[in-house]
Amino acid sequence: MKEHKENHTVDHIRSIVMIVIGAVIAAYGLEAVLIPNDVVDGGVTGIGMMGAYLFGVPLGVLLFVLNIPFVYLGYKQVGKTFAIRSTIGIAALSVSTSLLHHVETILGREDPLLIVLAGGILLGVGIGVVLRNGGALDGSEVLAILVSRNIPFSVGDVILFINAFIFVGASFIYGLEGALYSAITYYIAKNVIDIIQVGLEKSKSVRVVSPKSDLIGEAIQARLGRSVTYMQGRGGFSNESTEILNCVINRMEETKLLSIIRDIDEGAFVVISDVSEVRGGNFRKRDIH
Repeated sequence: MKEHKENHTVDHIRSIVMIVIGAVIAAYGLEAVLIPNDVVDGGVTGIGMMGAYLFGVPLGVLLFVLNIPFVYLGYKQVGKTFAIRSTIGIAALSVSTSLLHHVETILGREDPLLIVLAGGILLGVGIGVVLRNGGALDGSEVLAILVSRNIPFSVGDVILFINAFIFVGASFIYGLEGALYSAITYYIAKNVIDIIQVGLEKSKSVRVVSPKSDLIGEAIQARLGRSVTYMQGRGGFSNESTEILNCVINRMEETKLLSIIRDIDEGAFVVISDVSEVRGGNFRKRDIH
């Protein structure tokens, strides 16, 4: 039991370290590539960049303040672990942008193609690393997930809609050319994130085979707020009856789900697959505290 707790602590620390590294990579992409060349990101980060440009407020301060409400929503809807890791990631991003504010620009305005490529890749890698380790750097992702539950559009559609307004606003501040470069950078970053971490619009189907499936199911419902379904199965080699647990989650809940399963049965057989669309049933989760 003690060894299990130690392993869990090591995994948690490793995730936090990776989140900080991802935040620093994203901050470097902002300060060394995008901001000096008047190219903005999407989401809350993009709003913060435009606010810093217009009002002279440090970007790090705006990023932290603007994301606070979304971290709270993430705590209510995803859980404490996600909220803590997101807070760490956002704080690391805010501090890193302040520390790197005067870093030397690696690309000049004469290289617009390299600007959008380098900026998009750095942002995508940084954000993807954070997402893969159970956190988030931008509150628009959390907002999009919550909004999509009440309208007939996917999370990806909602994010695209939000960013459309941001890039239109960028066209008034940086000009049409700057807004187009911003949109291309966002597109590149999104595809890089998809390579590192499954896209936001895809849910995940989870299948768990364990002699402790009842305990795992109760924990998932209590700690994650997700409904579970049980099925009867039979082992091919053992010929013994077994119970199979099924659950559908969004991609930000994967790390928390795996942690729940490991806490109860480290030897559980777990299969996670991508789901392109979920309709009907009881996929809407309840609030957790």
